[in-house]
Amino acid sequence: MSTTLEVSPRLLEAVVAIRRDLHAHPELGFEETRTAGIVARRLRDLGYEVHEGIAITGVIGILRGTHPGKTIMLRADMDALPLPEEVDSPYASTVAGKMHACGHDGHVAMLLGAAEILAGRKTEIAGTLVLCFQPAEEGKGGARAMVAEGMLERFKIERAYGLHLFSQLPTGVLGFREGPFYASSDSIEITIRGHGGHGAAPHLSIDPILVAAEFIVSVQKVVSRQVDPLEPAVVTVGAIAGGTTHNVIPSTVKLMGTVRAFNHEVREKMAERIERVLRGVCEASGATYEFEYLWRYPVTSNDAAQTEYARSVAEREFGSERVITSEKHMGAEDFSFFAEKIPACYFVVGCHGNDRSGFPHHHGKFDIDEAALETGVRIMTALGLDAPAHAP
Repeated sequence: MSTTLEVSPRLLEAVVAIRRDLHAHPELGFEETRTAGIVARRLRDLGYEVHEGIAITGVIGILRGTHPGKTIMLRADMDALPLPEEVDSPYASTVAGKMHACGHDGHVAMLLGAAEILAGRKTEIAGTLVLCFQPAEEGKGGARAMVAEGMLERFKIERAYGLHLFSQLPTGVLGFREGPFYASSDSIEITIRGHGGHGAAPHLSIDPILVAAEFIVSVQKVVSRQVDPLEPAVVTVGAIAGGTTHNVIPSTVKLMGTVRAFNHEVREKMAERIERVLRGVCEASGATYEFEYLWRYPVTSNDAAQTEYARSVAEREFGSERVITSEKHMGAEDFSFFAEKIPACYFVVGCHGNDRSGFPHHHGKFDIDEAALETGVRIMTALGLDAPAHAP
């Protein structure tokens, strides 16, 4: 099917308006009630069969085509982040301490724009489209919750496609990659217990700050000396808390960190390796510890056939000069829970058009070049029109 599309100025204006409205009213994971309400009302107005309350705040829109075909899912995540916005714009966040610093507002707007075009071309669609507006991607595992509720089985979803606006690519460029694309993401939470005392008499204490410092340095050897150098991995301690003043050795120190990998076998061994280092430095100093390893997001790995197919649709729609093979990213994505269950493809859409839209994701000054929204609408529409009939 030829899927070369034009998005009308009226629809693009509406997509931008939705994105700006959502940006001004950010909601955190599993709290996206306003956003979900906007999505559900819009889908109903367009004639979709709407299911609300999926994994608390998720929304599903169903559009059944007039010809036989597969059931495919197009996904957009909805949640914002708990950080203050530093962008001075007419659509800046109106909620203190919360902002859309990862582009999910754009994801929702683009999929709603595609939903309108697809509804108007329903007679051309084979199979069934499932538009998934997912809650809580940012660390809370909304996709995992949807899968656990049986969403894939309930709606008989056979293929899945998702995109992410990406500020490190020029506006309108699409990036695809077969196999591992985004890393796994797990967390460590550690309490080191020593024996407090006076800073002038450290020999009478067991200093948990020193033990924590030794652990932070030593744990880097897990990556540099225990993981194959050809297999990327990261252990980062992102928070350390302990002590009250200059001359008091505290009794406890708490640490939090993140662990990333692209290989399932590497990921599976990280907890044991990290705890072994922790146990060693604590035993050497006489300290004790509490160690919790939190298994969060698996590797986002794209099905080879689906990636080749989705890339071909993008090249047909935009030309090969706008489609690239993307690098791997150490960021994580809970689209991985869908991709573990069914053949899927996750890809990125560049939104870096100027200095204002070049800040990294999760930065207080993050913003997008809104010209990228047209690209997102078109690729999601193209997949919706083509994939139920032609996806492998």
